[in-house]
Amino acid sequence: MGPSQTHSAGALRIGVVGAGTMGRGIVQLFVQAGHTLLCFDEKPDAAVQGLTAVFSTLESLVAKGRLTSDALQSIRSRTSVCASLADLAGCDVVVEAIIEDIAVKRDLFSRLEDVVAEGCVLATNTSSLIVAEIASACRRPERVAGLHFFNPVPLMKVAEVIAAVRTAPSTVVFLRAMVEGAGHKAVVVADQPGFLVNHAGRGLYTEGLRIVEECVACPSDVDDVLRDGLGFRMGPFELLDLTGLDVSSKVMTSIYEQFQEEPRFRPSSLVPPRVAAGLYGRKTGEGWYRYEKGQKVGPARKSAASLSSGPSVWIDPDAPESDALAEIVQKSGAKRRLQASGSDVCFIQPIGEDATFAALRLGIDPTRCVAVDPITPLDRRRTMMLTVTTAPAVRDAAHALLASDEVPVTIIGDSIGFIAQRVIATIVNIAANIAQRAIADVEDLEAAVRIGLGYPFGPLHWGDRIGAPRILQILNGQLRSTGDPRYRPSPWIARRAALGVSLLTAEAPR
Repeated sequence: MGPSQTHSAGALRIGVVGAGTMGRGIVQLFVQAGHTLLCFDEKPDAAVQGLTAVFSTLESLVAKGRLTSDALQSIRSRTSVCASLADLAGCDVVVEAIIEDIAVKRDLFSRLEDVVAEGCVLATNTSSLIVAEIASACRRPERVAGLHFFNPVPLMKVAEVIAAVRTAPSTVVFLRAMVEGAGHKAVVVADQPGFLVNHAGRGLYTEGLRIVEECVACPSDVDDVLRDGLGFRMGPFELLDLTGLDVSSKVMTSIYEQFQEEPRFRPSSLVPPRVAAGLYGRKTGEGWYRYEKGQKVGPARKSAASLSSGPSVWIDPDAPESDALAEIVQKSGAKRRLQASGSDVCFIQPIGEDATFAALRLGIDPTRCVAVDPITPLDRRRTMMLTVTTAPAVRDAAHALLASDEVPVTIIGDSIGFIAQRVIATIVNIAANIAQRAIADVEDLEAAVRIGLGYPFGPLHWGDRIGAPRILQILNGQLRSTGDPRYRPSPWIARRAALGVSLLTAEAPR
């Protein structure tokens, strides 16, 4: 009999094994949702300490008026510490949240089967291990699934329900209902490396690192453009410093290896020397940035020179945002010319092309050419890209002009796709491949990235905003230039671009 047939839709008896940060969060989430929680930890007094921490958090919610005293009293009556695994015998579901060690987890699940009833669901909160390998230690793997939460559990309103190859559909249905009953979004994911959120998040890190590897921009420039220009809460290097490069480097390597060295997930050679040097980030006081009293110390910014009187400017009339760029030029007081020949500064706005080759294609003198990214809104932050031979005087004049209305400007080296184009195209490409492989459906993919990663948009929706043909153009430009298969476009993108339909369009039913 499957889990969905043996459990009612009402309150459940939920066991949590492991009273660390994640275990405590899981306890808090489900006990606040009205369930009965039993907490067990192999370490002496750990479960008691864990529940004490949970109650302390809930007491602070009472003090803030976000929880009533009666509700807290009810929660206390429905929460208890287990002296042994045997005390979990009457549970409807047990969620494991212990150390990320496959041998330890397999041993625990094997022992749990000797304790719990036949209808009890067993779930692992693993973030990186193959769920099927944990389930293989059980006589009934069909009742085992992944249930991956994010820290802090009560605030991160999403959880991944991972269906291993032998997980019963009823187990997935049961866990999804349990999670959504607690007010979180449950996304169903295949048992693949990185599951959904960590998998989809690879593009931000890997392409950010690749841009720095190529000396296109420094870490702070990458972060500024993605944070200010595209609306990310933090740039990739700020995030790496927050999570700790020692931890993130292992995740990057693990996903790359588990995906059979898929080039899209290739780790950066910049990382191992920094890990060896102990430059982990905030916790060590220095990573990609320095930290003083917990605050980031950013590099000094280059100020724009005063705009000289009357530089003449030509703007490529066929550029995507030529009207917006023309308005900036007009307000700056610069003189706009209709011909590139004889102009002091020539502005172009390529997509999926670098400044050098775009200048040559357009027949423009590369020494007087500056490219401006049309993807990032020009009222937030402007990215100007130089050709290999852009003259310093031209660079300074363009910088002064673009900064004349106080909007910040980032200057980068030549690159196919600027910073924003490259990172967004990589994110969309990885997400499209997730959809193509049916690791998750489109709706769950979009929700998980918005909630779990805090991106402004779901990746496929973001691709639609820019346009599938443009995403394809950026990826193909990178692929032609570098020959690196990391940039090969997903068939999901190529087909929808050719058909002129949304990237959110699911595969036709068969």
